Amino acid sequence: MYYMGIDVGSVSTDIVIVDENIKLLESIYLRTKGRPINAIQEGFGLLYNKYKNIHINGVGTTGSGRKIAASIIGADIIKNEITTHAIAALNVNKNVRTIIEIGGQDSKIILLNNGIVTDFAMNTVCAAGTGSFLDRQAERLDIPIEEFGSYALKAHSSVRIAGRCAVFAESDMIHKQQLGYTDTDIIKGLCDALVRNYLSNVGKGKDIKKDIFFQGGVAANIGMKVSFENILGCNIIIPPNYKVMGAVGAAILSKEYIEKNNKITKFKGFNLAKTNFISNSFECTGCPNRCEIVKLLGGNKIVGFFGDRCGKWTNKNNMSA
Repeated sequence: MYYMGIDVGSVSTDIVIVDENIKLLESIYLRTKGRPINAIQEGFGLLYNKYKNIHINGVGTTGSGRKIAASIIGADIIKNEITTHAIAALNVNKNVRTIIEIGGQDSKIILLNNGIVTDFAMNTVCAAGTGSFLDRQAERLDIPIEEFGSYALKAHSSVRIAGRCAVFAESDMIHKQQLGYTDTDIIKGLCDALVRNYLSNVGKGKDIKKDIFFQGGVAANIGMKVSFENILGCNIIIPPNYKVMGAVGAAILSKEYIEKNNKITKFKGFNLAKTNFISNSFECTGCPNRCEIVKLLGGNKIVGFFGDRCGKWTNKNNMSA
C-alpha cells in the first residue's frame, strides 16, 4: 500500500511516497522556478523507472500550487499547508503544541491543543528570515548555505542586525562588515534578528507552548534553531523529514480519505512525465468581473480551469480545496 503527497510551493516542489505505516520510502525536493507543472513532471520522471509498476493507493496535494497539481496528477484530496503540516507533526508526536514553519518565501506558526489546530498565522509583509532570503545572504557572503547555520555557532558575540525588513537587514549586514565585524558574529546576529522578527510578526500575541516543532527548509539552519531556543528558553524539536512535512501530511490525509470512504484513487500514473501540457486563456463574460480564465490542456484533453472568482469554471474540475 503506497501513498503519495505533493507540496507545490513558490520556491520548491516536494514529492514523497510513504507506505501504509507512513514510513517514508521516497523524497524528492525540486526547485519550482515558477513552473509547477514542469517541476512535477521532472519529479515523476525521476520516479518513473522505480515506481511505474507499483500501485499508488492515494494521492494528496498541498501548497500554493495544490489545485493545479491535483488536476494534472489526479489527486484524491487537496488540503492547505496548515492542515498538512499539523497532521504530519502529530504523526510524529501527539503532544506537539506549536509548529514553527519557515519555507522558501513564507513562514507560519501553528498552535495545537489535544491534536486540533486552534490558531495559526502567516507572514504577510516581508520575506526576511525565509529560505530565499538566507540563500541570498549566504551567496553574498560566499558561504555554502549548508554551512550558514554552523557559522553562527562559532560566533563570539551577536552583532545587532535590523531584522524587520529584508532590505534593511542586508544593508545593516553590509554596514557591519564595513565596520570590521567577523562573518560568524554577523551571521549569529542575523539569526537572532530573524527569530525576533518572526516572533514579533508571525508569532505576535501567540501563546507558544511545548512541545515545539521547527519545520520547513530553514530548519536545516542550526543557527536559527539555537536562536529560537535562546530566545524562547526551551528546546526546539526538528522532526525527521522536516523539509517535506507538508507533502507527508498530504500523503497521510490521502490514506485516511481513501480508507474512510472506501474509494479508488484518481491517480493518473507516472506517465504524465511524458505528457505535453499547454495553457491558454480566455475572458469570462458571465459577470462584470470579466475574469481571465486559464484552460489547461494535457494530451489534447482538458485538465482543468483556473482563475475565476465565483467558481463557475473551477467547479468544473470536480475538486475541492
